[in-house]
This record gives sequence, C-alpha cells and structure tokens, in this order.
Amino acid sequence: MQVNTAHAPERAVSLSARRSGPLTGRVRPPGDKSISHRAFILGLLSVGETRIEGLLEGDDVLRTGAACRALGAAVERLGEGRWRVRGRGIGALRASAETLDFGNAGTGTRLMMGVTGGNGVLARFDGDASLRKRPMRRILDPLIQMGAEVRAQADGGRCPVLLQGTHEPAPIEYRTPVASAQIKSAILLAALNSPGQTIVIETEASRDHTEKMLAYFGAEVASVPERESGRRISLKGRPELQPAPIVVPADPSSAAFPLVAALIVPGSDIVIEGMMMNPLRTGLLTTLQEMGARIEVLDCRSEGGEDVADLRVRASELKGVDVPAGRAPSMIDEYPVLAVAASFARGETRMRGLAELRVKESDRLAAVAAGLATTGVASTIEGDDLIVSGSAGRAPGNGFVATHLDHRIAMSFLVMGLAAERAVAVDDERMIETSFPTFRALMTSLGAQFA
Repeated sequence: MQVNTAHAPERAVSLSARRSGPLTGRVRPPGDKSISHRAFILGLLSVGETRIEGLLEGDDVLRTGAACRALGAAVERLGEGRWRVRGRGIGALRASAETLDFGNAGTGTRLMMGVTGGNGVLARFDGDASLRKRPMRRILDPLIQMGAEVRAQADGGRCPVLLQGTHEPAPIEYRTPVASAQIKSAILLAALNSPGQTIVIETEASRDHTEKMLAYFGAEVASVPERESGRRISLKGRPELQPAPIVVPADPSSAAFPLVAALIVPGSDIVIEGMMMNPLRTGLLTTLQEMGARIEVLDCRSEGGEDVADLRVRASELKGVDVPAGRAPSMIDEYPVLAVAASFARGETRMRGLAELRVKESDRLAAVAAGLATTGVASTIEGDDLIVSGSAGRAPGNGFVATHLDHRIAMSFLVMGLAAERAVAVDDERMIETSFPTFRALMTSLGAQFA
C-alpha cells in the first residue's frame, strides 16, 4: 500500500470552475469514508480474513490502512476498491517503531487512538499542518480514564501525540461533551479489550456506523434511546470478532457535491447511484427537500448492513429555510455545500448550532463565510449560526477562494462556479484527494467545466 507521506507538497495547485450547461448522466460517488476507515480497523481487530468491496481509496483512508499494517495486519489491495485484511485480533497488536502518520485524516487518527489506547501498545500519532491544529483532548481524556497514558503531546493536546495504551482498559461510563461519532468510536474500540461493560451516553445521537459494524463482526453492543434525542450505547468487552465481508456504500458527504450541483445548474437531471440512506447521515437530503429540491428516492435496498438508494436529482428553484441545530450531527460535513445551495435560494437560510465546524480541517464556519464574501454572496455569523442571503438562482462568482487546506471548502466552491455568473477558483485542489480522488473526473463526466 502506498500513501503520500509528505505533509506539505511544494506548490499549491489552483483550479477554477465556470458556468456549465445542464449536468446529465448517472454516477456512483466513491465509497463512504466513515465505513472505509472502520472496515480496515475491524479487519485489524479480527482474527482471519476480511474482504472489502468499494473501499474509498482516498489518502485519508489509505493512511488508516497503512496504520493497520504498521500494527501487524496484512493489508492487500486486490483491485479497484477491493481489499483484503488479515487481522491480529483484540489484544494482539504489534507496536510500531514508526510514527503513525495520518496526514489530514482526523477520523483515522482519533479512531486509531482508541484502538491503540485499549490494546497495550505504544504509538506516536502525527499528521500534516492542518491535523496538528485539531483538538485531541476530547479523545485522550476518556482513554486516560480507561488507563492509557499520554507520554507526550503538543500544546492543547494536539499532535504529535505519544500514547501508551493499556493492556486491560477499565470499563467506564462516559457522557460525551459533544455529539461526536469519533469520541464514541474511540471509546468503544478501546473497550473491546476491556474485561467488563463500557457505556457511552450521547445527549445528541451521532453517526452509528461503529455500533453497526461491531455488531456485524459479532460484538455484543446495544443502543437505546436516551432522553429526547440521545443514545445510550453499551459494549461487552473481549468479544471474539469474526471476519465478515463488507460492501461499502456510496458516501453521502461525497454525493452532496454532484447533488447540489444538479440542483443549481439550470436544466440538470442526474442519477446518483447507491447512496447511503442511514438516517443519521441524511440531514442534507432532508434540508434540501425542505428547500424545494426535486429529489426522487429510487430502488431502496441494503448493502453491507446499511440502507442505500438511488437518487434522481433535477434542477430546482430553492427557497431559504431555518436548519435546526439538532440536525447538525447528521450533516456536519455538508454545511459548506449547503451554504452554496443557499446562495442560489430565494430568501434567507439560517444554519444553527455550527460550533463543531470550528474544529474541522479548518475553521469551516469562518472559511465558508469568507468564501461567500469573496464570491459576492452576503452572509453573517451570529454566535455559532451561519446566515446566508440567497439571490434566487443567481450568484456573482468571480472569486478566488482560500481553501485553508480543506477538501470540502475546495469542492463546495467549485460546485458554486458551475452555476455562478462568473468563474470561481480555489487556491488549491490537492487536498481533494483525501476524500474524493475522482471528484474532477466524476463531475466532468456529468458536463462540469473546469480549468
């Protein structure tokens, strides 16, 4: 397996998108990033062979695969999107003499901290300049409660981090401070090697892919409602995980880009195939339908333990809406492209409760607002809310947007350029490789114009 281990390539590569004709055709976005990370990790923690189909072969996921190899798994690519993992099993990981370099992958870093923290190995975590800015204390604190030791860290609990895992993690009951699948997953992955039952309590339910995949591999995990919108997840430690084949569904966060593009480019009519329809991942779909988007859900089915469907998406006249804060966990990565859709809507769209956007690959809240200003779209930030004033199908464009090494900022404003009155450029396209390596080719196949 080869990944790009350079933290900062020498030169930025700008890219622009210009107003395109109608987008048409059928596409399948790349495999879901969240499922792909977890497929490698559960393969590592099982004894035997796990086969994966449709894996997202972006840089983020490949770094997780490389970390699994460094910890003792045999990780082999069999063909496009097809991989085989021969795992070590719970409590049997091999310590790596080399730094686990996750590049820009926050999910891989945080989940693997849980894995090593509960499996008694010493591991050094690091990444690129963007990853080094992202907070890790929220992950490290519960791991410390379970018995792991942080031997070194940068200011504020940031990478590089040297983490000594415990051979016998203590079972804990932990209430997450924010709705975060990464915190929950790190705890559950550490708890796999615990001699008792671990409980995670969420005030707001986050993505449940880890729970579903753990159950699919044979772990005893239960999830029940907690008060109005939370979940109480319990895991019995030291299961014997059984390898199982995984089919990775199309990533809703990646599907968001052709979806929004088809809504705002006049005359467009496309089909997005195999998109994951997990209700904890479809907040953007719900919001766009409230805005008046013409989206048909077709051929609902199950793939790899997750509900999927095809979507027919046609150009639509959108209207501004009020997006409740409680919806944020189900669409946290989609707010930048939603802001682009809101730019073309009639009236004002208010997106509430976006504090978590401030600690993504960039301060996405500030980066989105700056990008909108650059392209002539009026917006304001009030507390943790973003308010976008739409222009009823028209956006000026003609901007050069700073991406801050954030792949979703780059793709979102390139989507804007496909429908704006004048071209929109982003200062760097390189980081798109982390989550959507086929973005440009897929969009071009639909008729998108890039230069």
